[in-house]
Amino acid sequence: MPERASPSIGLAAALGLAGLAVFFAVWAGAGVLGLVSATFLPGPLTVLGELLHLLTHPYAGATLPQHLAASLQRYGGGVVLAVIVGLPLGLAMGWFRPLDAVVSPIFDGLRFVPPIAWVPFAALWFGTGAGGPVLIIFTGAFPPVLIGTYRGARMIEPALIEAARMLGTSNRRMLTEILLPGAVPSIVAGLRVAAGLGWQSLIGAELIVVSSGIGYMMVQGEAAVATSTVMAGIIAVGLVGTAIDLLLRAAERAVRRRYGLVGGGR
Repeated sequence: MPERASPSIGLAAALGLAGLAVFFAVWAGAGVLGLVSATFLPGPLTVLGELLHLLTHPYAGATLPQHLAASLQRYGGGVVLAVIVGLPLGLAMGWFRPLDAVVSPIFDGLRFVPPIAWVPFAALWFGTGAGGPVLIIFTGAFPPVLIGTYRGARMIEPALIEAARMLGTSNRRMLTEILLPGAVPSIVAGLRVAAGLGWQSLIGAELIVVSSGIGYMMVQGEAAVATSTVMAGIIAVGLVGTAIDLLLRAAERAVRRRYGLVGGGR
């Protein structure tokens, strides 16, 4: 069955702009026609003005860039921790069958618990300190890192592993020089998923257990019925998340080209 042709870059960009134009037209029209009160749905220009205002004027103790910096710091800590734990554990599980048998039942039970469910424990254990959000981000980012690494390690050609065994390769070198390089494409794909889930988990954590950050700013805006501030925060969250995904998407394409794999994903 022939594959459907993908639209050109220019056509895809035009379609994307058309979709955005329709979205903003509906949004603005809802306010102009009086379908929704401006208190609960301010217009696009009002939200844009508030977004620009927050860049230089503090709200809830900090400007928007300062809130984002605090959020990104927590985010980086949670994602790095997920990589530090998930990458070697995934490789080890892919190589040592007994370890896989021990860890998999525990992991399979925990990975379906949504990160937001860990908020009560984060609040009890860490209060409003940095540890709580890092824990919640870790629970969101860890499963994709582990799964991507594990699958990559299990997809290594058996002949390559057998040849290394015949040459007397130690377990440490097997992990670092054969399994890790071979699993890199799958690891990068898992990191892209982990980055997105980690960012979503961060915002959920900041809505509850912190005293700074973009989520905290949005909570304070909601308490003051400052809908434009809340919507400006949502836009900032979306823009930063998109930027993170674009960077990782480019890294994934580069890795797939490096390893001669077709199709870099969206």
